[in-house]
Amino acid sequence: MRTLRDYYIENISRLIPNIRINGDLERRLPGNSNICFIGMNGPKLLEELDKRGICASSGSACSAGLFIPSPVLLAIGVPRHIASTSLRITFGKSNTLEEVDYLIKSLVEIVG
Repeated sequence: MRTLRDYYIENISRLIPNIRINGDLERRLPGNSNICFIGMNGPKLLEELDKRGICASSGSACSAGLFIPSPVLLAIGVPRHIASTSLRITFGKSNTLEEVDYLIKSLVEIVG
């Protein structure tokens, strides 16, 4: 999971400008990634990913289903207008490198 997460973060950082990686890169859950796509509309980003069959979340797990900035991101000092652009991806044991490549490709297409 850590390998997939690191691969995802490395490639998104290289391919998409104007992002903010939230949280410590080392001290985090192995399958967790939270990235703000600055200038994007969080709900619209989720909608576009859903159309491509990709499950993701905007905000924290405790506010799933609500389109409000993550209280955790706000608490660590992420400005509200940036926190509202966050995308939380969780990789599991059954995910593959091909699925991560599809996610990366989809985000590049959506974000531009």
